[in-house]
Amino acid sequence: MMNNHGRKLTILMFPWLGHGHISPFLELAKKLSNTNMFTIFLCSTPANLDFVKKTLKTEGGLCLSSVQLIELHLPTLPDLPSHLHTTNGLPIHLMPTLKQAFDMASQGFSKILKTLMPDLLIYDILQPWAPLAALALGIPSVVFITTSVAAAINTYHVECTEENCKDLGRVIACYNNSSSVILVKSFEEIEGKYFDYFSVLSSKKVVPVGPLVVDQCMDTTQNSVIEWLDRKAVRSTVFVSFGSEYFLSSDDLEEIAYGLEMSEVNFIWVLRFAKGQKEINVLEALPLGFVERVKNRGLIVEEWAPQTRILAHKNIGGFVSHCGWSSVMEAMMFGVPIIAMPMQFDQPVNARLVVEVGVGVEVSRDGNGRFKRENVAAFVQNVLVNKLGESVREKTKNMSVVLSVKGDKEIDVVVQELLRLCKRGGDDCQGEEEKEEEDSIDKRAERFIKKTYEEMRMQG
Repeated sequence: MMNNHGRKLTILMFPWLGHGHISPFLELAKKLSNTNMFTIFLCSTPANLDFVKKTLKTEGGLCLSSVQLIELHLPTLPDLPSHLHTTNGLPIHLMPTLKQAFDMASQGFSKILKTLMPDLLIYDILQPWAPLAALALGIPSVVFITTSVAAAINTYHVECTEENCKDLGRVIACYNNSSSVILVKSFEEIEGKYFDYFSVLSSKKVVPVGPLVVDQCMDTTQNSVIEWLDRKAVRSTVFVSFGSEYFLSSDDLEEIAYGLEMSEVNFIWVLRFAKGQKEINVLEALPLGFVERVKNRGLIVEEWAPQTRILAHKNIGGFVSHCGWSSVMEAMMFGVPIIAMPMQFDQPVNARLVVEVGVGVEVSRDGNGRFKRENVAAFVQNVLVNKLGESVREKTKNMSVVLSVKGDKEIDVVVQELLRLCKRGGDDCQGEEEKEEEDSIDKRAERFIKKTYEEMRMQG
């Protein structure tokens, strides 16, 4: 099948260096590739592409013939060897160094663009120089936001401090430098009411791509975690994971451990520690005697576990999560209630959205903002076994049905939007003709509010 150009169009996808960004970019690449309309290239560092290659190998290489990988080499800076050119396991103090190295690789990325000359660039929120390089070559570009739309809106309203001002500027610049469209990893049923407002703030058309959850059925390899889970009762087990970029403090780790022990439910807990530090013994990091006391109902997994396969398992009844957006999407897809324990970045906003939609609860903290074991235990019990959790369990189940029925409905719209951008070429880099570029955010928001008020008044 060919498009109106008489050939497959070429798209270069360029995510930020975090696993939580690369995974959605890869899933979108696969779905676009499967339409047979596009040839897809995914660009990242060798450290990240090694993970991507393993992922593709696990999935048996199905439907991936048009997803090709391009290496972007970052300079080696002090304390940042090439194997740390990723946020996965990166010690938090090296994050500014990684961003510096990423920016220093902008010329290398420009060379990749000139060599490949794709019909379209899809880029992420921390590289404002990428769409500018594309614009110089007459290549349209679209930003793809892998967080929630609610979190993206929040970017415009966060107070600019010395610590976050530079990053906020990068993000807003990426929104502004996009062509007339912004792609968002979301769907109408949970965030539709935010789409119009974000469109006003960004002066772009907001196009959802859906949840982009990895198809767990494609991974049929044996796994000891799944074998352990197979022996438990239906919906009796909670999965605990805080993503690849956050590492629990010793205080949080202790409270969560005792909370899981007090809850008396089965659990799988994925524990990760930052790379480049002295090797940490998991048994020593956990409370004394903890592993022995919970050995019949608790499984500690170091570094990695097949998350989508675990969440899709019939014996999982809850997900203790940091509320990274991909984790939220996966829980909704598989009908698993979320026990939210947000830590940083967009996670607190995502957690509030989870509660608002009704597919989870947020664990309360004490007056000092700390988690307490009693609260952890109570929230886990409520969601998995108590009557208090019935509503959350039911709403989560219903959301899973909705997502299953709609399938890839959003992708069809995405394809049409991308074809339109490619047809218009570099002319679209300046946005739609009717866009009033000189308007301030406040003026656009004011017009949006007035329009909404008038529509409500006319409807009585």
